[in-house]
Amino acid sequence: MYHPYFRGKQFELLAVRESAEVMEKASFVPIIEPVRESLNGLERALEAISDAGGRAIVIINPRHGDHKANGASISAFLEDNYRGNDAISAGVLLLSGHALDEAKALISTHANHELTIVHSGFTSPRELADWLRDQPAPVTNVFIEDQASTLYRKHFSGSTRVLVRDGFVQMKNADYDRVDPFSDLHVTYPELGMQGYGDFLTVGDRFTEGGGPAYAVAIHLTYIDPEQDDEMFVYHFKSDSNETPTDPGQKFIEALSKLIAALDSGSSHLLETSAIEEFRRLYQAKHFPGLGYVKKLSIRHHLETLAEYHRTVDA
Repeated sequence: MYHPYFRGKQFELLAVRESAEVMEKASFVPIIEPVRESLNGLERALEAISDAGGRAIVIINPRHGDHKANGASISAFLEDNYRGNDAISAGVLLLSGHALDEAKALISTHANHELTIVHSGFTSPRELADWLRDQPAPVTNVFIEDQASTLYRKHFSGSTRVLVRDGFVQMKNADYDRVDPFSDLHVTYPELGMQGYGDFLTVGDRFTEGGGPAYAVAIHLTYIDPEQDDEMFVYHFKSDSNETPTDPGQKFIEALSKLIAALDSGSSHLLETSAIEEFRRLYQAKHFPGLGYVKKLSIRHHLETLAEYHRTVDA
């Protein structure tokens, strides 16, 4: 059903660990693209998923980060730790620079395991689809929406198909409106002939290693609006003192105060998740835990919001 797409930064992997039970209960299957040379954080995240009885997909040839030139250590890690464990499976990322023979070689490396192919710019769908039909193991095809057209996806009909949409528009924090549309895929994916859907959470697809000090602090939180056919939107609660990058703690409290006011209005449609409870505690303590921690809470809130939606709709 839902496949949240994570990059393996520290705060994202922490969110995976802390949300492992939530994702398992909701039958969510995260896709994780490791971007750090050390795989210790990934190992702890997968242990949490396994302990919860959940499933995950690990990209063996990342596009970004420390493993983009060679993902052999990721394949070796999966072979050493999760061979024969279908709960943790391999994912192959196919990009515009991949030739057909290269794609076949990547897939054949894991031919005896359940495999996920993430299509993101690959240019030979017909030939690949014809070849896949003769392979022994079933394949799940995940399509990054703006890199795999409807016509492209048509070649893989008959397989398990998942559509991933980047609902989070990345810009400078100070430039966000208060609310933006996020996605309706959680409602519409069956109408598009898909068996599942995904997104890049409240982080977005564009990968950055981190910038300089923030002039503005923003808290990004998603919500589902039952008055808008259950479409998902995202709030951007922003700081006010954005002229200089000084005092990020004060900026956070300014943004947090706007979040608390929206919650207390009773009309925000924000679900009272465990992350919201933590934001309330931070407001009471007037404590700034760091921007990575805030992003982690935003991700947890997003996962719990979608888990509750499917719990009620699919019941």
